[in-house]
Amino acid sequence: MAVMQMQRVSICALKRDRKAILEKLQTMGVMEMTQVLDDESGFEKMDTQGARNTFEKKANLADLALDILQEYAPEKKSLLSSLEGKKLIEKETYNQVAVQKEEMMDIASRITGWQKEIAECRANIQKMENQIEALAPWMSLDVPMNFEGTGSTSALIGAISGEMTLEAVYSLIAEYAPEAEGVDVTVLSADRDSTYIVVLCLKKNAQQVEDALRQGGFARPSQIVSEIPAVEKEHLEAEISALQKEIEGCQKHIIEYGDKRADLRLISDYFRTRAEKYELLGQIPQSSRTFFVSGYIPKKAVPAVKKAMEEGYDLVFDVEEIQEDEEAPVLLSNNAFSQSVEGVLESYGLPKKGEVDPTTIMSFFYVFFFGLMLSDAAYGLIIFLACFIVLRKYPRMSQGMHKALKMFMYCGLSTLVWGVLFGGYFGDAVDVVARTFFHVDVPDGGLIKAAWFVPLNDPMRLLMYAMLFGVIHLFMGLALKGYMLLKDKQYMDFFCDVIIWYVFLIGLVMMLLPSSIFASISQLPEGTFPPAVSQIGKVMAIAGAVGLLLMSGRANKNIALRLALGAYDIYNVTGWLSDVLSYSRLLALGLATGVIASVVNQMASMLGDGIIAAVGFIVIFIVGHSLNLAINLLGAYVHTNRLQFVEFFGKFYEGGGRPFNPFKLTTKYVDVKEETYL
Repeated sequence: MAVMQMQRVSICALKRDRKAILEKLQTMGVMEMTQVLDDESGFEKMDTQGARNTFEKKANLADLALDILQEYAPEKKSLLSSLEGKKLIEKETYNQVAVQKEEMMDIASRITGWQKEIAECRANIQKMENQIEALAPWMSLDVPMNFEGTGSTSALIGAISGEMTLEAVYSLIAEYAPEAEGVDVTVLSADRDSTYIVVLCLKKNAQQVEDALRQGGFARPSQIVSEIPAVEKEHLEAEISALQKEIEGCQKHIIEYGDKRADLRLISDYFRTRAEKYELLGQIPQSSRTFFVSGYIPKKAVPAVKKAMEEGYDLVFDVEEIQEDEEAPVLLSNNAFSQSVEGVLESYGLPKKGEVDPTTIMSFFYVFFFGLMLSDAAYGLIIFLACFIVLRKYPRMSQGMHKALKMFMYCGLSTLVWGVLFGGYFGDAVDVVARTFFHVDVPDGGLIKAAWFVPLNDPMRLLMYAMLFGVIHLFMGLALKGYMLLKDKQYMDFFCDVIIWYVFLIGLVMMLLPSSIFASISQLPEGTFPPAVSQIGKVMAIAGAVGLLLMSGRANKNIALRLALGAYDIYNVTGWLSDVLSYSRLLALGLATGVIASVVNQMASMLGDGIIAAVGFIVIFIVGHSLNLAINLLGAYVHTNRLQFVEFFGKFYEGGGRPFNPFKLTTKYVDVKEETYL
């Protein structure tokens, strides 16, 4: 339960060593770079934009080549391949990639060039197919589409709007060009939108005939070819065939480079890390002979970094403690169990300066409440085994995914324990199967007895424990607030904002214990707690209320306003009551899992006890319990988070810390094996 202590480290070294030093710091990956020089007189910054752009373009080119290879020569991947993570390679292998970088860039250029050719060929094929489609209505035309006629005749080739018969076309010409003689009309084809025709007439009547046809919406074809349409179609199809062969050739060339995929990934990461190094190189102050870098390093890693720097280079290595007004980045340091729920804390917010890291305490309550909400031993075993197997099979998965699966593995184990305590194994599946298929008389309490009690038979008992667990959880949050106040030596605030609240709240609880209300909820006989408990509780509650009334507004010198603020703070006890009632969701979700599971079992058993009924039972059982597990798994996750974020963190935690972001090898495809410094 700790935030790793940071120190500010400043390095001043010879300019000739700047690239080597930055590469070393990048491979170590433990220093977050910041700029602290206020007076930069004598220093200047190097313009590295051009080099950065070059490296980024090369990395993007390699990425594009990899995408193209995946399209034409896809890798065979399993359904869980996303969990495999990055491949781990030796540092020497990564460094050797620079030797063949030009060769790999040439290969990447070839691959992208072939892809460009394929795209151009496909565009041309699409264009030609559109031309063939446009020629389809003219296939019966036995002259070129640009045929204009003979010495004494004119040919009018075009389309009239709508579907018209030959007689209708003649009628149109006769109506609007009655002087025209010797007109010959041929209908080539027709559809509901247009009628495609060829009209032959004397040249002297050509204009009159065309004007008459235009009354029916006549228009020349938009695409005119110098060949007979059928011949033009053959030419286009031949060109399409040639382009398809060209595409196949390009695809073949691309597929031949499928074995270069691993090298392309390395070269992409190589140029990506170089771009990041040059980005930093353009930010650091440099003089004619020296350069300066500064940043945050975890205190435990400072000796190793100092040793590596001073052994290899001539430099000044200065270490400073973090100043009071300086907000250092946050890096959490927890045990293996608590690390699994760090993602939950990070989603809310990292601790800001002066705040305690609540991960360790939260991790216990998180797993505890999650298991209580799901509370079925079979479900818990399934979750535990699934997560355990995936974690063992895919050790290289991303850190975030590893933490999440590890958290669910522990939650599954907690669910298993609670399931044993409550006697839930796929609900009451054991009893239903025994009664339905083996005709066994199931005794009260079931064949497998609950190690503690069955919530469905005694829900008020579970409600009482849920409230108890909630009070403990909230009191722990208040205790953490007190710890932070003591740590900051705010003793008066500790007494007024923590101790007095404890006295007040414990007094109220003690007043409740001997009451008939508590007896009815807990099902304990009245008189279990002696009246003295209530009397002591009254004294404590009154003392706490007086303390809050007088001390909650202590920062204000106005007596009336101070008392008003105190009274308002006492009123906030309703917020505590609301928070405690929120833990009734432990009962609600715990019962929901068992009730739905029992309903599924009952539905499956309604089919009877024959072979067909057994098959139906299995199908309903698998589908029903899968849905129940999925729904209640999501519900347990959401509501467990809520209990931490709203009820628990609301008592002491604000968050808002900035995550530690070290200068490191940020790779996309591989991880480089390095010595661990954290």
